[in-house]
Amino acid sequence: MVFHLDKCIGCHTCSVACKNVWTDRPGAEYMWWNNVETKPGTGFPTKWEDQDKFQGGWEREAGGGLKLKSQNRWDAMLKLFYNPAQPNLDEYYEPWTYRYDDLFDAKEGDDQPTAIAISQITGEPIQIEKGPNWDDDLSGSPEYAEKDINLDSLSEDERNAMFEVERVSMMYLPRICNHCANPSCVAACPSGALYKRGEDGIVLIDQDRCRGWRACVAACPYKKIYFNWKTGKSEKCILCFPRLETGQAPACFHSCVGRIRYMGVLLYDADRVAAAGDVPDEALVESYRGALLDPNDPEVLAAARANGISDGFIEAAQRSPVWRYVCQWKLALPLHPEYRTFPMLFYVPPLLPIMGRTNGGMYEHDGSEFHTTFEQARLPIKYLASLFSAGNTDEIEIVMRKLAAVRAYKRAQELGDLDVDRVLSGLRGAGLTTDDAEAIFALTAIAPLDERFVLPPIQREEAMPSSCDAEHCKGSCGLGASQAPERGA
Repeated sequence: MVFHLDKCIGCHTCSVACKNVWTDRPGAEYMWWNNVETKPGTGFPTKWEDQDKFQGGWEREAGGGLKLKSQNRWDAMLKLFYNPAQPNLDEYYEPWTYRYDDLFDAKEGDDQPTAIAISQITGEPIQIEKGPNWDDDLSGSPEYAEKDINLDSLSEDERNAMFEVERVSMMYLPRICNHCANPSCVAACPSGALYKRGEDGIVLIDQDRCRGWRACVAACPYKKIYFNWKTGKSEKCILCFPRLETGQAPACFHSCVGRIRYMGVLLYDADRVAAAGDVPDEALVESYRGALLDPNDPEVLAAARANGISDGFIEAAQRSPVWRYVCQWKLALPLHPEYRTFPMLFYVPPLLPIMGRTNGGMYEHDGSEFHTTFEQARLPIKYLASLFSAGNTDEIEIVMRKLAAVRAYKRAQELGDLDVDRVLSGLRGAGLTTDDAEAIFALTAIAPLDERFVLPPIQREEAMPSSCDAEHCKGSCGLGASQAPERGA
């Protein structure tokens, strides 16, 4: 998946679409499988990025290899009963509704009746002090924005510059489960309830196996697994797999007003995934790219077919917008790669907050080069690097140069107010051709639905014999009764 942050308008349509479909049940009121955060900000749950506190993801061992931060073989059993790194309801919020009868049945009087807020957990009146997007659009507020852990990478002068212009030095960050290639939640689950589907890579929780130990909640560094207090089970984003299996994009993707979301196939070598995370932080982005396989390479195609990858999946991989953004153009980066879960959701960082303040209403960029010092950047490169490249500012600068060069190229085409030679020089300096610029613009701005969501047929459906009697199926092919596939099907 790819989210293009320059196009996110923070409307929360995606969050509401997901909420209405999946988490409007008792026990799930506080869950937001999809949420949109304002950055700088503390996010949801509060300060979820502080792994010194929450101990999520993986870390490198001294002798090589990766180990879970949340537990080890010696303390895993003890932490089933008490885990100090487990987020509590205060980190989320206590869900509430209103006593609407106070409005509907109020007696006639001089005062306007009001509905009392009541907890959806206890049913008692509560004072609302926090919500799922409480810091939305509050960039610059000392209560939220200045407590963003990613600001620790900035100098005092850089921090002060960010907060000189309130409500300008900000961006939106939509988040769902990353359906990681190296998921720490799966490794931490003592019941074996979490698994990654072989046919499409979606990470799911088998509700029959789940015992509600919540080791997965602690192990997920993105805090995208939730505990249902009503059922005693863990729940998470399922990427709307019933929709995917019928060729439809997930609800949050399909409803996105800004058309920021892209979905496609990435082929990778599973044997190289763990090793891709066993490198220094500054090398993680390129290491992850190295584990992704070129779908046009004859050797890769032969190996894919030998491992049961269908021609439909291979064709989808070759047309994948995600492959183009992540590996071909190298514009999309993973969120917090230092957690080493190899997230399969990538972000194109926002250009507009970077390009600096305006001079006479025009961005100070002539198309030939991008400001290498970024002195006037409203969102410092170091801040974005803390989010998307484990602190490696070179990766962010490369992306920004490319985005700025494409913007200048298209502006020169449409308005003719920039020197063409300098614009073309800027493209070459960013490592792009005019064909690349046209392709990036097309996929970013005008691509239709079937180019943004290249969804292959689900492989087990392709493999199902035409004479299969679904009514009497016992689940051996994973299709029985249109329910979630059995683990390992």
